[in-house]
Amino acid sequence: MPSGRNLTFYHAVPSRSGTVHWMLHELGIPFDVKLLDIRAGAGQTPEYLALNPLGKVPTIVHGDTVVTEAAAICCYLADLVPAAGLAPAFDDPKRGEYLRWLFFSPSTIEPALIDRARQYEAEDSSQNSYRDWETLLSILIDVVGKSDPWLLGQNFTTVDIVMGSTIRFGCMFGLLPKDPVFDAYIARIDARPAYQRAQEIDAPHFAAAMAG
Repeated sequence: MPSGRNLTFYHAVPSRSGTVHWMLHELGIPFDVKLLDIRAGAGQTPEYLALNPLGKVPTIVHGDTVVTEAAAICCYLADLVPAAGLAPAFDDPKRGEYLRWLFFSPSTIEPALIDRARQYEAEDSSQNSYRDWETLLSILIDVVGKSDPWLLGQNFTTVDIVMGSTIRFGCMFGLLPKDPVFDAYIARIDARPAYQRAQEIDAPHFAAAMAG
């Protein structure tokens, strides 16, 4: 079975790389962590820019393979370790739905949250990836409300890690409204041992970042 052997994870706290950190603990595979102080310019060194030209995290290096972007990394890792059961098999009819919601988060939810935080509203919403805020919110409440207990049904998948992280972020910072549907789903995330382990490891780094 493929493993995380020779896998290096470039991480910063707090950042989107927290999603990948959680993913790695769900998989339970070995990996090396390189913590970067992005605010101090650690992402702008020639060595790191050769891996990720944006100078951001997350990035993983697995053997000769380099992957950036949180959702893409999580997708790659789920397929790397199929025995973990975090992704439907390639011939599973649920694979299409899985990919749809996995990439819905960075391509649709995140732009909406950023616009919401900046109090920006486009005059022509047809050009938004998320159409308009009310439409997106209705979709999210419907999808999360139907979780049983997870977004794709009984089985916890990478969708819950990627999309769940984004929903949790939106609720934490008041970008998504207070709603019992979101609260119940986040409580299920918070109860996962792998999520708790990742948070515990990141806690001192988070405290240091906030103090700085």
